[in-house]
Amino acid sequence: MADPHGFLDHPARELPERRPVPVRILDHREISLPQDRAQLQRQASRCMDCGIPFCHQGCPLGNLIPEWNDLARRGELRAASERLHATNNFPELTGRLCPAPCESSCVLGISQPAVTIKRIEQSIADAALEGEWLEPRPPERLTGRTVAVVGSGPAGLAAAQQLVRAGHTVAVFERDDRIGGLLRYGIPDFKLDKQVLEQRLAQLRAEGVRFRPGVEIGRDLGWDELRRRYDAIVIATGAPVARPLGVPGEHLDGVVDAMPYLVAQNRRNAGDEVVGAPDAAGRHVIVIGGGDTGADCIGTAHRQGAASVTSLAIGRRPPQERPADQPWPTVPRLYEVQTSHEEGGERRYEAATVELVGDADGRVVGLRVADTEFGADGRRGPKVGTERVLPADLVLNATGFAGAQAGALEAQLGLARGRRGALARDARFATAVDGVFVAGDAGRGASLVVWAIAEGRAAAAAVDRYLLGGTRLPAPVTTVDAPFAVPRA
Repeated sequence: MADPHGFLDHPARELPERRPVPVRILDHREISLPQDRAQLQRQASRCMDCGIPFCHQGCPLGNLIPEWNDLARRGELRAASERLHATNNFPELTGRLCPAPCESSCVLGISQPAVTIKRIEQSIADAALEGEWLEPRPPERLTGRTVAVVGSGPAGLAAAQQLVRAGHTVAVFERDDRIGGLLRYGIPDFKLDKQVLEQRLAQLRAEGVRFRPGVEIGRDLGWDELRRRYDAIVIATGAPVARPLGVPGEHLDGVVDAMPYLVAQNRRNAGDEVVGAPDAAGRHVIVIGGGDTGADCIGTAHRQGAASVTSLAIGRRPPQERPADQPWPTVPRLYEVQTSHEEGGERRYEAATVELVGDADGRVVGLRVADTEFGADGRRGPKVGTERVLPADLVLNATGFAGAQAGALEAQLGLARGRRGALARDARFATAVDGVFVAGDAGRGASLVVWAIAEGRAAAAAVDRYLLGGTRLPAPVTTVDAPFAVPRA
């Protein structure tokens, strides 16, 4: 297994070329170009047959990374795809969207740049799409049991696919007009071409998953009625509630939460008429928040033709190299240049937002910011005497998410809340309400796509056990498992 000299013969970490910045900001198409097979095989050969593959513990799905790396090295991409799909329902998604904690745990990363696991995964998954290897796997027989999955993001879709393959009749309810949840409307097209999503949905439909878009449970159909109609329910509604800025002026016109901003552009890309949605064209844009969502806002603002884009983060700029207190194989907090950052704009760290400044008409015209002061208790706030005003026509709040949507879940189901606004559940995804389970961000809080898929798979196993008294479905994680990562500064 593997080429024992691969990492010696090919020490350089190579990634496929990206579309040039001046070209790609003119549209919303995917940024990365396809990887040629020679480069793919060279990079896969760097997987070093390390004996104890720590990349496994870095991935909550338990992906068989050394196995499909070796198959890719040998050019056996269909076999590599089979290994990849053995643990991951949607590798075309994780290959594009996951920040790859597996690479932080790569043994080669101790002395050389880590294996390009994420890109190899995407190349294998794309080969499966192009080769039409995603054959439907409908069940051989039906159990007669029914399951409602509420929410069609990665957790809901993973749970639905696992359950329908186990023989249950599964319906996925989605309040939006199209299936996909965060994948459909929250992830920009330049990171995920929606045709990729459509190809996967076609497989799920062929396997028997029934999709019900445009139905909001709790409003169009009550939770109590859903419980009467189905033998079990999986709640996978995500954690879409924006964390408030908590400063004066946050309700001014021109101050917008990140997710509605991103959704509006994705709807435009889909051909929808979007009236009154914020647009960065010709505006001075400030993005508050330095994470993935903030980067998505930066890339979208560039494509809309913003006059300027400035990103603010309250914390310190992370180091470029792994610091001593974040040793391998933990996931370190490093300075990251995402594709959106390559496209221009300014990034400022240790910048604490004090207030948003408006004009007489209630429109935002600036943002008062100060240097960050770090308290002994870990709290961060504005440092007195360092305030200044940055001009802004559009301010995007990308500071994070405060949990699942409140309202009908508590009123109609009586579900309790846990930390970070998440829905309370036990270690096996079950809530206090009989037959109701929670998977993904709705129960974990805002997290990674790979954790959403892992939780969807594990919740499906819990539901299968609940319905039949036992299960043969894999359960890669529990609700108490946590990423092997260091705390954020």
